[in-house]
Amino acid sequence: MTKQERADFIVQRLEELYPETPIPLDHTDPYTLLVAVLLSAQCTDVRVNQITPALFALASNPADMMQVPVEEIQAIIRPCGLSPRKSKAISELSRILIEEHGGEVPADFEALEALPGVGHKTASVVMAQAFGVPAFPVDTHIHRLAKRWRLSPGKNVVETERYLKRLMPREKWNKLHLQIIFYGREHCSARGCDGKTCEICSTLNG
Repeated sequence: MTKQERADFIVQRLEELYPETPIPLDHTDPYTLLVAVLLSAQCTDVRVNQITPALFALASNPADMMQVPVEEIQAIIRPCGLSPRKSKAISELSRILIEEHGGEVPADFEALEALPGVGHKTASVVMAQAFGVPAFPVDTHIHRLAKRWRLSPGKNVVETERYLKRLMPREKWNKLHLQIIFYGREHCSARGCDGKTCEICSTLNG
């Protein structure tokens, strides 16, 4: 198979396996999604979903959040890890949204990436899932699978994103990002598959 043929097979099989792609992080609007994605760095989605109800009960919009002492935010989000940095980022980005963006999360990559604690991957998730803008957020799991499936040389997530965008149809990027994550968790985890065990790996590498 050529690289493009492998990509086409993956797109087709993932669509069959995961026709629906619910967003794993619980949220009600772009702001709560932004905060949840920020919290998910080096933390599981399950853990984030356990923590955000208490946080959003305290403050679910930037105007309210910027009034909450950073220590109080940190106490709630501590189980997520990196809580000193994340709590400060949540407080600061809330203030910036009020002062510079009229209290709204901007639907703009550059503006999002300028916010504290928001890197390219977080911005991509928000653009894709909150605003429907084609993006291909690449986390460590997608990076690992793209390398395992020989879609990308896998030097870094930036390079992997570039390869995947070239190989995959633009209109499917937002859905594929989630489909690959779902498949990795269910069938092709770092320890659960040696690159030959799961269905996609065995088909591509058989």
